[in-house]
Amino acid sequence: MTQENCPVAGAKFEFIQSNGIRMRIVVAGEDGPMVLLAHGWPESWYNWRHQIPFLVDLGYRVVVPDMRGYGESDAPEDVSSYDIQHLSADMVGILDALNEEKAIMVGHDWGAIVAWYTVLYYPERFEALVAMSVPYGGRPEQSIFETYQQRFGDNFFYMLYHNAPGGLAEKEYDADPHGLISRLYLSPDSPREVPEITDKLASAGGWIKRLGAPKGLPDWLQQADLDYVVGQFKRSGFRGGINYYRNLHRNWEITADLDPIVKVPTLFIAGEKDMVIAHASAEQLQSAIARVVPDLRGVELFPGIGHWVQQEAPTQTNNAMEKFLTSL
Repeated sequence: MTQENCPVAGAKFEFIQSNGIRMRIVVAGEDGPMVLLAHGWPESWYNWRHQIPFLVDLGYRVVVPDMRGYGESDAPEDVSSYDIQHLSADMVGILDALNEEKAIMVGHDWGAIVAWYTVLYYPERFEALVAMSVPYGGRPEQSIFETYQQRFGDNFFYMLYHNAPGGLAEKEYDADPHGLISRLYLSPDSPREVPEITDKLASAGGWIKRLGAPKGLPDWLQQADLDYVVGQFKRSGFRGGINYYRNLHRNWEITADLDPIVKVPTLFIAGEKDMVIAHASAEQLQSAIARVVPDLRGVELFPGIGHWVQQEAPTQTNNAMEKFLTSL
């Protein structure tokens, strides 16, 4: 294993073999139960910077990977290498590499999807689950990709754009990582410039010019934080993360026979203004999730907070996690 300097105090980088690929992980805390934190798109292990020291102080051993295709972890060429079976096996492979029998699984955004399915595939390896921003309600009647195709048709939607032929999305994002991430890492009420593209048709252009440029950084994001994450994508490119989206339909197909019931204690956290939950109330989410999560111990929605919940509201997120972990 190799160690480098890590920008979070008390944490270190290591390289491990997991599920046939080389992964870079951040490790903090020497003893205690293991908490595994999975980031989403377009994110980095660094997006958990507020949770790592907090969890260590609570007595946990914290492990945060660069997910497959991100940062300094391997990025296989084959698109099918990014399906949910591979991503879930990556998580268990981290436990195996570190000689951990069990862990607590935590995920945000795409990391939440990976977290949901990791505990579905490997319930015996996880004590509990904390999912952020992306809820789970069981297997839908058709894939979410087909649903979006029907809903948006010829109009632009970023998940369909990520599936467009020719790698259009990664070409656009690789050419301007700062442009994309600085426009996404904002609060719901952050002031923006008028978008350059307002035509709804997908043929009118890519995504960055459809997102109004920020008029400043949100109060939860420092310039150094933005620069670090942008730097990670300058090194890795965007193709690996976009390949997760290219498996949306495949994931629906290959999980047809998977038992949809989550068997571990679970907490769901989101910002009340997160577009992913589409204005759903805590009660609505509780009802939908509880149908397939018998031990759902709470739904926490933070008022005024958007999609980047563990960065926008780190204290609320950490306190909700502590309350949940104490209940186990």
